[in-house]
Amino acid sequence: MILVPDSQRRTRAELDERLDLTEGDRTAKSSAFWTMLTLAGLIAVAGVVGDSTATVIGAMIVAPLSTPILGIGLGIATGRGRLIGHSLVVVVAAATLVVVMGAVFAQLLPNPTDVLANSQVTGRTSPKLSDLTAALATGLVGAVAITRRDVGDVLPGVAIAISLVPPLGVVGVCLGSGAPSLAWGAAVLFLSNVLALVVTATAVLMLAGYGAEDGGTVGRRGGAYLMLGLGVLIVAVPMVLNTLSSLWAKQIGEAGEKWLADVPGAVVTDVGWHGDTATVSVLGPVELPPIEDLQATVDALVPWSPDVQVVHTVGARLDSE
Repeated sequence: MILVPDSQRRTRAELDERLDLTEGDRTAKSSAFWTMLTLAGLIAVAGVVGDSTATVIGAMIVAPLSTPILGIGLGIATGRGRLIGHSLVVVVAAATLVVVMGAVFAQLLPNPTDVLANSQVTGRTSPKLSDLTAALATGLVGAVAITRRDVGDVLPGVAIAISLVPPLGVVGVCLGSGAPSLAWGAAVLFLSNVLALVVTATAVLMLAGYGAEDGGTVGRRGGAYLMLGLGVLIVAVPMVLNTLSSLWAKQIGEAGEKWLADVPGAVVTDVGWHGDTATVSVLGPVELPPIEDLQATVDALVPWSPDVQVVHTVGARLDSE
């Protein structure tokens, strides 16, 4: 197989040693996993609160959460319910720990709501289909890396690209700051990354023949395939909605600029959604064109004809020459 040539293919025993936390020295594996996860959680939450990209990247590299997630894929591919169950319990417990850490950290801040506007939070609370596509591609790289002996060096890059612990830190910080809707967005991002890893790992391991080694059949894995498909569907729905909302917001912004074309110094500074209402922020002089004109344009752009609300700040943007 070109994807995983026989000369570089890891054995089932090697994969078990790497991905099954109950294989070999269980105590040492468990100690290492929870120590590194706790430290990665602290680093991630500190990076999110401090709006530090470098710190968050550090948490991505340190975090060992991909091990049990890939273990789920190995369990599905080889038809081992025990491995799937144990790995799933570890993932849920680990995710809960990081979320609790984020929520507690948020309570220690003098003004937790200030954190909600920083780039580490806003960049992880509205995932789109492009995020799922990137996660699937990254998951494929990670799956190939664990099955081949010659490409293991790419795993730190996979850890950075897939981002597992930072979204959980954002979930906790948002919950601790009283913003459950933002927490849900970050949770969707985490779940999509987990599903991408599991789906790609399962596919690569099956193609590489690990399932046949165990004598498994498709029937034994049918329930797992069904759950994966359902999970992907659940996370894809809000991602599609976020993608469309972003596209429509861009189009409404462009329509707003045309609406203001004859008003000197007037500009659209932001477009946001509040339920079924599109809020257009405008910086301009006192007199603006009739809002009905903009409403008519938006009605033609967006299928459900949302209400348009203009937030008008009197002023003008001046550029130095």
